[in-house]
Amino acid sequence: MAINTDLVPGALAPEGSKNRAWERLWGDRTAQLALVVLGMLMLAIALGPLLYPGSPSTIDFARAFLPPGVGQPLGTNDLGQDQLARLLIGGRISLAVGLAATLVGISVGVAIGALAGFCGGWVDVVLMRVTDLFLALPQLPLVLLVVYLLGDPVRRALGPERGIFLLIVLLIGGLSWMSVARLVRAGFLSLKQRTFVQAAVALGARPWGIVKTHLLPNILGPVIVAATIGVGNALLAESTLSFLGVGFPPDVPTWGRMLYDAQNYIESAPYLVLAPGVAIFLTVLCINTLGDRLRDSLDPTSR
Repeated sequence: MAINTDLVPGALAPEGSKNRAWERLWGDRTAQLALVVLGMLMLAIALGPLLYPGSPSTIDFARAFLPPGVGQPLGTNDLGQDQLARLLIGGRISLAVGLAATLVGISVGVAIGALAGFCGGWVDVVLMRVTDLFLALPQLPLVLLVVYLLGDPVRRALGPERGIFLLIVLLIGGLSWMSVARLVRAGFLSLKQRTFVQAAVALGARPWGIVKTHLLPNILGPVIVAATIGVGNALLAESTLSFLGVGFPPDVPTWGRMLYDAQNYIESAPYLVLAPGVAIFLTVLCINTLGDRLRDSLDPTSR
């Protein structure tokens, strides 16, 4: 006897198809290469500061502008600080900003999209108009304005590092949730018409139970893909702010800040630019590649 899968909760993403999707992802040579490179970068950032003896903050003008060599694999900057040590510490900060901002953006986007798609009616109209409003905002000028206006008060209240970290995370995350909200809303509107959801409503299931059991699990795939791409975008946004000189203070060596400090020495000491630039490029490239391959592997129409 044939089984109507439309009656089965989670039929949109059965376990077998999920397993096949992950098998396609792990069998993809490009995804494997991106995962290996990203894993090496993460391992270096996690363990490098513990194993590498160089100091990211010690100033020694006698060692200023040393080229890459024994004792300073990536050279030293204009203050004599070890570039490799700063690169490893800066990677922790940059990636922490990227992950935290993505978590904020995904959380807000899922909440707004789920509320709009599940409730419908005037709630959907209001929330989608708010989403359109945020999409119409010029993001970079707005972020620069907010950091300029609130940067000093936040630093005084929470400290120079913690304050700017929270401010940048909230700004980047608060301006990156719109696409996720639209994605989740579209998924909810589609799923609400499925028979298993209507059957749950007819049986008296609570709204939160329907969302948690029947709706959210079936839109996790696209949300995970959006999250992977969002990490790369957030990392680029933080690097842009630091490069423009409105991010972290000068003594906090994020990758973007290292590029900002090295811009005046591109011709005389190009190695100061290459190291953080390559680190940003490889990290964003690997994360976006994994997100793209993950999207293809979760797409039931792709083979």
